[in-house]
Amino acid sequence: MAEFVLVAGAWFGSWAWDEVVPELRAAGHGAHPLTLSGLADRRGLPAGQQTHVQDIVDEVGRHDLRDVILVGHSYSGIPVGQAAERIGDRLARVVFVDSNVPADGESFVSRWSVHGRTMVEASIAENGGFWSPLVAGDYDGQGLTGEQIARIVRGSTPHPGATLTEPAVLAGPLGRLPATYVKCLLDGDKPSDDVVELLTSEHWRLVEMDTGHWPMFSQPRELARILLDAVAGG
Repeated sequence: MAEFVLVAGAWFGSWAWDEVVPELRAAGHGAHPLTLSGLADRRGLPAGQQTHVQDIVDEVGRHDLRDVILVGHSYSGIPVGQAAERIGDRLARVVFVDSNVPADGESFVSRWSVHGRTMVEASIAENGGFWSPLVAGDYDGQGLTGEQIARIVRGSTPHPGATLTEPAVLAGPLGRLPATYVKCLLDGDKPSDDVVELLTSEHWRLVEMDTGHWPMFSQPRELARILLDAVAGG
């Protein structure tokens, strides 16, 4: 029996995994969808990036979880990658779902283009320290129905800006951790250069999905099957 700790990307809370969690539990595994500080039902709590790392570590400790598979989507790959290092032998595998990955001393926005970084930083400055959620049109072309998009927009909350600009802290190479990287092809046909380099590690493997950047909504059963494959190191 594995214990999945599921962390969605920017603007989302634990609700984002509602259609994935039943599939994991039906297969006999534990599933722990997590809302990070400052988001969704934990809105109002102050949060920096290390707060989010600690949220994940605390979830594992609170439930005394073993054989943990940490799942990080999009932004949350950054705190999940750091937490994976910190939970030691409790970790079975990390699954990065079309996500960013941490690099020691670098932030979520530091590898963005100047234009992209400027847009995020401007949104944070204009919205009281928060990154504003996407609007419906931003989800076009990502394999989502109108109903799914409406649900995403309705559930999204502003994302704490400090979590995006503070640097990651890693003690060792990320490539030494057992990991699966899930690339969603409608959001680009290949991973970013830093992920491509990590995939040269014998401990990492690549899985592709023919869907957009939010597969927990567009293809939840298919994503669950990939997560279940990770139990056996796949």
